[in-house]
Amino acid sequence: MNLLSGEYECKLDPKGRLVLPAKVKANLPEASGSQLVLVRGFEPCLVLYPRAAWRVIHEKVMALDEFNEEYRQFQRNFFRGMTEVELDNIGRFMLPRTMLRYSGIEKEAIIVGLGNRCEIWEPERYEEYLIKDQQSFSKLAQKFLTTEPGPVGPLAA
Repeated sequence: MNLLSGEYECKLDPKGRLVLPAKVKANLPEASGSQLVLVRGFEPCLVLYPRAAWRVIHEKVMALDEFNEEYRQFQRNFFRGMTEVELDNIGRFMLPRTMLRYSGIEKEAIIVGLGNRCEIWEPERYEEYLIKDQQSFSKLAQKFLTTEPGPVGPLAA
């Protein structure tokens, strides 16, 4: 399994394209090729999925009961603005204007590999969402890494 990891500073070109860092590109699953899926994040960032990872998420969201109003509302907002992007021959992809507005990205971005996906942030916003207090970070690590995680909610596998 290829893991997307690392933190990379990037610049958008004048046309709104972003070059995927070589280390990230090298860790994309071969099955995904140059096809990726870009969605709005829950925080004000963008999330980039290889197609194989996106399929897993897509199937979970689509399995929700369409006759349940809360599930429909979630699906509508989750899929809002979802777009397929393709890397060109030098690893660039276009960030749609609506996605740039949502994330606040203008000229620079931070790409953060998170295992099965990458988040793309406007640098100052990214800093706002990071844990500044190392003691708080340590407590979260203890909370999440010393207990057995279990399935939670309707999206659990």
